[in-house]
Amino acid sequence: MISKIKPKSEFSRNVLTLITGTTIAQTIPIAASPILTRIYSPQDFGILAIFTSITVIFGSIANGRYELAIMLPEKDEEAINILALGFIINLILSLFLLIVVALFNTFFTRLLNNEQISIWLYFTPITVFFIGVFNLLNSASNRLKNYKGIASANIYKSVVIVIIQLTVGFFKNGVTGLISGQIISQFFGNIKLAKFVLKDKKLISKINIKRVLIVAKKYKDFPKFSLLATLANSLSFSMLSILISSLFSVVTLGFYALVQRVLIIPSVLIGSSIGQVFYQEATEEKKETGSVVNAFKKTIKKLVIIAIPFFGVFFYIVEDLFVFVFGEEWQIAGEYAMIVTPLFFTRFIVSVFTLLPIIYHRTKIDLIFQIGIVLITMISLYISYILKIEFSLFLVYYTFVLIFYYLCYLFFLFTFFIKNKY
Repeated sequence: MISKIKPKSEFSRNVLTLITGTTIAQTIPIAASPILTRIYSPQDFGILAIFTSITVIFGSIANGRYELAIMLPEKDEEAINILALGFIINLILSLFLLIVVALFNTFFTRLLNNEQISIWLYFTPITVFFIGVFNLLNSASNRLKNYKGIASANIYKSVVIVIIQLTVGFFKNGVTGLISGQIISQFFGNIKLAKFVLKDKKLISKINIKRVLIVAKKYKDFPKFSLLATLANSLSFSMLSILISSLFSVVTLGFYALVQRVLIIPSVLIGSSIGQVFYQEATEEKKETGSVVNAFKKTIKKLVIIAIPFFGVFFYIVEDLFVFVFGEEWQIAGEYAMIVTPLFFTRFIVSVFTLLPIIYHRTKIDLIFQIGIVLITMISLYISYILKIEFSLFLVYYTFVLIFYYLCYLFFLFTFFIKNKY
């Protein structure tokens, strides 16, 4: 009976494994959120959002984006040297950030217009390092098809973060529990993945400087183009959080941070899992046939079937849901959530296919797309500041423009890579 229920295709089994793991991993903090929103204030969540934004910006480029190249070589020997290269770059960047923070802490504190963030700036380099290492180990696990390991690592991280945030929050006021939970959970997640990826001592012994330099040159397009694209993408989201605090208030940022925390759930639970498997399947299909048509068709069908009912129902109940789950204090967050739900629906579908330019080694395309998002974000924020537009109205305009932009990009990707079989 159970064998009949299990998915027959390897693609579906891999997706199911990742979805199951990430669902459990995300269910844990989701279940804890109603308690966390009653322990911590919107201001605390706002400070957490600033810290997270800074670490996400640098964490996303900590490895020079070489982690994306780990999937591509035919030989594991080459892949492990790419991993070593990413680790070296990550270590250098993190040490550099530590020096910068130590020298210019006061300047950055004033720039961010929040005194409470000052002490936490010293923890950004180690957090960036942990994020970079996790991305490397995650990509290596994906190459090795260690989907169970990826799933269990995400669950492990969620358990740790919730335990720390709840425990510290009960005994100490302020943002300490929220941020310390983020940092420590990253460390434990890395330990979990490292045990599998680094267990082949013979393969590890193949790492040497000569090979590292060779792969650095061979895959130089990743730091050359993908790094800038990823930085632009991180800035488009993280810069928004930082500027919300500066242009509106840290409390407004706290409300919006909860909206992101909730609406990103489908992408984290399902979208990222489908994306990882799509990347692996599409890469293999391209090697064999020169095309990714089958992987594209299977993936977009799954995304649409999942997204329409979830986001459709959520749109109509979100305001009341926020008040019921998180408390009366978070009613404004529910209003913001309803406004941006269509945007998160669109992102859920399109984001997976932003991997297509990477698979085809056309990272310039992704760079241009991400720069466009940054420009849209900057212009939207600037106009709202000049015209003194309320934050809710800003979200309406911002959502409409970005949806149009994402759909145009999806049409371009389909035409260029799928229909014309580039």
